[in-house]
Amino acid sequence: MNFYHMTSFVLFPFLLIACSKEPRVPNIPDPEPPKPKEYTFTAAPSWADEFDYDGLPDETKWGYDIGAGGWGNNELQYYTEKRLENAKVGDGVLTLTAIREDYEESDYTSARLVSRGKADFRYGRFEVRAKVPPGVGTWPAVWMLPTDWEYGGWPASGEIDILEHVGYDQDVVHISVHTEAYNHVIGTQKTATKRIENATTDFHLYRVDWTPAYIRGYVDDVQIFSFTNEGGGFRVWPFDKGFHWLINIAVGGNWGGQQGVDEAAFPASMEVDYVRVYDLVEN
Repeated sequence: MNFYHMTSFVLFPFLLIACSKEPRVPNIPDPEPPKPKEYTFTAAPSWADEFDYDGLPDETKWGYDIGAGGWGNNELQYYTEKRLENAKVGDGVLTLTAIREDYEESDYTSARLVSRGKADFRYGRFEVRAKVPPGVGTWPAVWMLPTDWEYGGWPASGEIDILEHVGYDQDVVHISVHTEAYNHVIGTQKTATKRIENATTDFHLYRVDWTPAYIRGYVDDVQIFSFTNEGGGFRVWPFDKGFHWLINIAVGGNWGGQQGVDEAAFPASMEVDYVRVYDLVEN
């Protein structure tokens, strides 16, 4: 055996071992969480809708999500566009109304306003003064979704719920966030609830303070919710991108319809006195 063949024979097992190893995964540590810090916000809002006009919602501030199909939750409504029966402004309030009617092969109509592309935000104080509807099967919400979904589809890019309510649990309101690591599908959602005896008859102030370090939720200026940036990357904290407002009433669905839908509860309306955004102050 000449040297060439002997060298090949000796090296061959080592080549097999080297080729059989798994590819090396880069060791990229998760980012460090922000250092503990308290944030403040501007005294005056930088963006708001006071609903001090009449007619359809201001088209410079609001668009519409339109259609049926369940919206990922087996909901029953068809969301309409620029239809006063479902979304109108008057007497100083925005009124969204879910109606029992046959419409585009759906049994209910409603409205889902969105500020996407018209008013998008990253960090700030977000306030809504609202009164939710009674009635089993109603599911109103004021919330925020990512505008560009840069980390992927729901829940990877996040969700912030400023106010959520289901009619079968009439006096309980919810503030929540959803991420890839923390969401209701896998039973890890981060949420807080508060019982309000007159949630469906009086206006209440719902608020979220969103900063690089934390998201905190308040009802009538009393804190009920806190979620901290753990520094674990987008799977736990995707809240470093632009988000936009949504205001809607869903009918039925996986949560809102858990105890059925009472047709006698419709039409059902949510009233909104105002929505306001205050800028984060970089101390």
